[in-house]
Amino acid sequence: MTASEDPIMNSISQTAGTPPKPARPAFSFSHALNRAAPTLTVAGVGWVVPLAKLLSGSAPRTQLIELWRQLGVPLLAIGLFLVAWAALAPKVQTSLGAVPGPVQVWEQVGNLVADHQAERAKEAAFYERQAKRNAELKAEDAGAETKVRKFTGKPTYLDQIATSLKTVFMGFVLATIVAVPLGVMCGLSKTINAALNPLIQIFKPVSPLAWLPIVTMVVSASYTSAEPMFEKAFLNSAITVTLCSLWTTLINTAIGVASIDKDLMNVGRVLNLPMRTTIRKLVMPSSLPFIFTGMRLSLGVGWMVLIAAEMLAQNPGLGKFVWDEFQNGSSQSLAKIMVAVLTIGLIGFLLDRVMLACQALFSHSATR
Repeated sequence: MTASEDPIMNSISQTAGTPPKPARPAFSFSHALNRAAPTLTVAGVGWVVPLAKLLSGSAPRTQLIELWRQLGVPLLAIGLFLVAWAALAPKVQTSLGAVPGPVQVWEQVGNLVADHQAERAKEAAFYERQAKRNAELKAEDAGAETKVRKFTGKPTYLDQIATSLKTVFMGFVLATIVAVPLGVMCGLSKTINAALNPLIQIFKPVSPLAWLPIVTMVVSASYTSAEPMFEKAFLNSAITVTLCSLWTTLINTAIGVASIDKDLMNVGRVLNLPMRTTIRKLVMPSSLPFIFTGMRLSLGVGWMVLIAAEMLAQNPGLGKFVWDEFQNGSSQSLAKIMVAVLTIGLIGFLLDRVMLACQALFSHSATR
C-alpha cells in the first residue's frame, strides 16, 4: 500500500499541510471604544470615547484635544449664551415686564412640575373618594348602580407635552405610510412621476394655516361617530401635520429610488424577479439613506407645523399652552412661554436624534 492509499498517512499529511488557524485577537478596550463611537455619536454622547481613552491613559494629549472639541466647546458656547441672556434680558422691557433671565425661567420649570404633581394628587384623591363612595353604596345595596366618572381636571404642562408628542407621532406615521409608497412609484416610473410632480410642487409650499380650516371642516362633516375613537381636535392637528410633512419624504424617496444603480435593476430583470421582490430586495435597501433623510426632515417639519396648528385651532398641546400664557398676561407668563420654547427645541433635537439612530440601525441591518 502506498502512502497515498493509506488513509492514516493522508490524514497526517493533510493535517501537517493545513496552516494553523489564526488566533482570535485579544479583547482591546480601545478597539471596543472605536466600534462604539458611531453609536455614541448618534446618541449625542460621543465625548464619552475620548474621556474613556483619557482615563485609560491612551494618548492623553490627543484625547484631551478631542474631549475639548466634543464637550468643552459646546459647554463653553452654552455658558456664554446663558451669560449673555442673563445680562441682556433685564434691559428689554415688554408689556409683561422685563424679559426673564435663565434663573426666572428655571424657577418656572419647578413651578410647572409642582403643578403637575399637585394635579396628579388631586386625580388620585378623586378616584379614591369615588371608589370609597361606590364601595359604600355596594355595601348598603348589592344591586345598586355605581358610576365611574372621569377626572376632569385641567391638563398640566407635562400633559400638554404628551399630547403634542402623540399628535406629531400620529401625523408622522400617516405621512410616512402615504409618502414612501408614492415615492417608490415615482422613482420607478417616469410616467407616474410626471403625473404626480405638478401636484407635489403645488401642495408642497402650502402653509399649515391654510390647511387647518379645510381639515377642520372636513373632519367635522365626516367624523360624526357617537363614540369616536379619537377626538376631533386630535385628528385636525394630526392630519394637518400629515399634509404638511409628507412631501419631503415623498421627494427624497423618489430621488433615492431613481438614483439606484441601473446595473442592479438590470440584474433583477434578468433574473425575472417579481416587482414585489425587486422592491423589497433591491429598491428599498439601496434607497434607505434617502428615505430616512426625508423622514428626518419630515418629522422636523411636522413638529413645527404642529405647534402652529395647536396655537391657531386651540387644540390641546404645547401650542395651546403658549397661546394661553400669552393671553393670560401674568408676570410669570413670559417665563413660562420661554420654558415652552426651550422645551419645543429640546424635543425637536431629541426627535432628530431618534430618527438618526433609526437610520443607522436600519441601514446597518440592510447591508448585513
